Order: sequence, then structure tokens, then C-alpha cells
Amino acid sequence: MAFPEGFLWGGATAANQCEGAWDVDGRGPAETDMLTGGTVNTPRMLTYRMPDGTEGAVPQWEGVPEGGRLAVLDGYLYPNHDAIDFYHHYKEDIALFAEMGFKQYRMSISWSRIYPTGIEDEPNQAGLDFYRNVFLELQKYGIEPLVTMWHFDTPNYIEEELGGWENHDTIALFDKYARTILTEYKGLVKNWLTFNEINNTIAFIEMGHPTDEKYRAAYQHLHNKFVASAHAVKMAHEIDPAYKVGCMICGIANYPLTPDPDDILANRYQWEKNIFYCGDVQCKGKYPTFAKRLWNEHGVELEITEQDLADLAEGPVDFYTFSYYMSNAVTTHQTDDQVGGNFVMGAKNPYLTYSDWGWALDPKGLRYYLELIYDRYEKPIMVVENGLGAFDELVEGEDGQMTVHDDYRIDYLREHVKEMEIAIEDGVDLVGYTTWGCIDLVSAGTGEMRKRYGFIYVDKNDDGTGTMARYKKDSFAWYKKVIASNGADIA
Repeated sequence: MAFPEGFLWGGATAANQCEGAWDVDGRGPAETDMLTGGTVNTPRMLTYRMPDGTEGAVPQWEGVPEGGRLAVLDGYLYPNHDAIDFYHHYKEDIALFAEMGFKQYRMSISWSRIYPTGIEDEPNQAGLDFYRNVFLELQKYGIEPLVTMWHFDTPNYIEEELGGWENHDTIALFDKYARTILTEYKGLVKNWLTFNEINNTIAFIEMGHPTDEKYRAAYQHLHNKFVASAHAVKMAHEIDPAYKVGCMICGIANYPLTPDPDDILANRYQWEKNIFYCGDVQCKGKYPTFAKRLWNEHGVELEITEQDLADLAEGPVDFYTFSYYMSNAVTTHQTDDQVGGNFVMGAKNPYLTYSDWGWALDPKGLRYYLELIYDRYEKPIMVVENGLGAFDELVEGEDGQMTVHDDYRIDYLREHVKEMEIAIEDGVDLVGYTTWGCIDLVSAGTGEMRKRYGFIYVDKNDDGTGTMARYKKDSFAWYKKVIASNGADIA
């Protein structure tokens, strides 16, 4: 059996996509609270209000007009406000995770639930209590939490009034937040992640209208997060030597579409810009040699201090985690066969099939990514997001209970588990696997509920209606079997 004893099987969610209770018990707003719903072909919109009272909405990658402020407006649906109401259902949901046999549950803490604006001197006690109760519930079932400190939810006050992560001063505010939760949950949490899919800061620019100015802002944004991450690693080790802290990268395996040397080189540069740049800084504690080329492409001159460089050197992460859903084909040639799904762009790979949302279904890409990354960093690895977003139909099962016959999801996950096993046999130190959206939640990309990933169906619709009732899908029993056998029985 390839999977090692103690392998951390489980599932993953994010606070802003599952908790709901967006303005309950003192939580402050984050940008995700002002995001409307969308679809695979229509973007989620950010709603705003101008000083003169004019209201409007813009695609989430564009940013509001100068002088505008994000606002919740009448006439729009905001899926994250209620999400699946994990805030009030966490005991029920964790009991279901335990029934599946989870060893680990990846979740995030909402920064604005702890510090509503980010600048308070004292944390919000109700927020601290909520997460403590969640951790105690997980502990009751022997499930290890894997906690992400930041998952797309900087307090909105920091974003709008202080300049967000482009402002070097935001590092100190994150330091305060990190120290608070690292101290508060000592003994309840062992493994932490600093920033979710940190590399998307660059990738998201290219989904809108990229300019040199936007790239310059993005690289500064990233630098400040790198320093904050390094601070959190060092802080964690000082607070509790048992703490382990990892990075989290949006992992996309890139292939050249053709053997043209220009495609080969373009593919290498894609890996460097979108994958290795962030991984190198967080795993090695220094900027890679190719960083200068990336900066020169857009005239980037970082606001960076000698202390920043020293901090980066002192704060490399202990382990590497990543999400994996798809691969990407890179070419310098014009092609009519393009991918058009959400969060996806570029050429279609003729050797692969694609999901309803335009994502390449490529289990071997996961093995390729694992082996490439482990060879580069030689740190323990976890796959902390992987899954298939699909249309699910709730039907009555043979036992009279409502369920979903999701063989397509089982097939997807089975093939990825096979490739992980091969990677382990090939020497990769893979220690954990948490499937994305182990319970249905709001899609980050489209704001939809119908793009479902979970083993547990939640009765919630795109229009906000539904009972919030939970139902086990066929994949629930399948994953329970996989975990119980430590990956030996995946039939």
C-alpha cells in the first residue's frame, strides 16, 4: 500500500464560501460580501456606491471606479451572505465529516470575524469563541484542523481605506491577527496555512485588462504577503514549537501545446511566473533569479527593505500545499480552439476532456505536478483542494432517503487518488489530501450553488431559496470506504 500510515484524508472549505452569518456577532465586511452571483459565462459583479450616491456594479476583476466604495445594494443577490450557514450548522456538518472518517478538515478563519475592520486593538470575542467551538467539535471526533489564515477575506476597511496589501503597513495588521489566532488556539490546531492560492494575485490580472501599473501593484501586493507569511511562520514556531506552517499555491500543470521551441520557452516562463515565483520565495526564503526578468517586463520597482529580505530568509514554510483541478496548454501560436470556462483561458488540449465549466480533466497532471514540486523543494506536500464541480440531481434512493447518484464525481476522484499513489511510490513525501467542497458550498468563481463539489448535498439554490437540509451523496459512502482502507479500496 503506497499511502503511508497516518495519511491525512479529509475535505476542505473556506469561511467566505460556507459560513454565512456575514454580519452576525460582530463580523465586519470583506470584499467577498459585496460579490453577486454569476455563471460560467457571466462574471460575478462587485457592487459599489459613489460619493454622490450613484450606484453600480462592475466585474470582480475590474475594480470599482475611483472614489467609489463597495456596498451592499438593494436588488442584488449576494450568495456569500448566507452561503450554507456552516456558522449555525457546524456541529451537524462535522458529525457528517466524522462519519466519513475524516482525519483532517481544512478550513479558514475569517479575519474580519476576529478583527472587524482590522485596526481594532482587541479582537472580537464572539469570533474567537466561534472558532474555538469548531476546533473543540473537531477534537471530539479526532479530526485535525488544517487552518488557513487568509482565504480571500481581508477586512474591507483595510482594502478601501488603507490600500490593502499594496500598503506595507498592512503587514503589521496581519501580524496582530496572526499572533492572536496562533496564541488563542495553541493546543487545538497543529497545522496552519498562511495565504490561500497566493499566486492568483498575478493570474487574476490577466482575466481583466492587464496593464503595467496593475502588474506593479500586484508584485508589491505579493511582496507584502510574502513578508507577512514569513512573520507568521517565525511567530508560530516561537508560540508553539509543535506548530507547522505551510504555503498554499493554486496548482495548475502547464504543458507546451506544440514542440515549437517558442512554446517550450513560453511554457517554462508560465511555470516561473504563475507557480514557482511564489513557491520559491515561501519555500526557499528568497526571490528566485528569474524574478528580475518578471519585474523588468513591467517596470516593477518593489518597495522592499533589508529587513524584509532578512525576514523572508528567516521564515520559509515547513510544508507545501496546493490546489489541483486542471492543467493548461501554453502556446505562442494563434488557435481557434480556446478554453472559455471561469478562471480558465488559453488553448484547449486535444488529448483531454473538459468539465461543464471548461476545466481540463487531467489526473496525470496531478502526478506530474507532485513530482516536479517535490523535486524542487523537498518538503512534505499536501493536496488541499481537488474535486469536480458538476450539476447534481437530488433523487430518492433505494432506501427512501434523498441522495445524488454522482458516479462522475467518484470516477474523477478515483483517478486522482491513483495518480497520488504512483507519486508516493515514486518518492514524493505526500502526507495529506483534502478534497475541495467536501460539503456543497458557494463557488468562488461563479457564485453558484449548482456547481457542486461535495459528498454532502445542501438544499440551497442559486436564487437563495432552499431548506439548508443536508443529504449524503453516493460519493459519501465511496470516500468513507477509501479513508477506512487508507486508499487501498477505491473501487
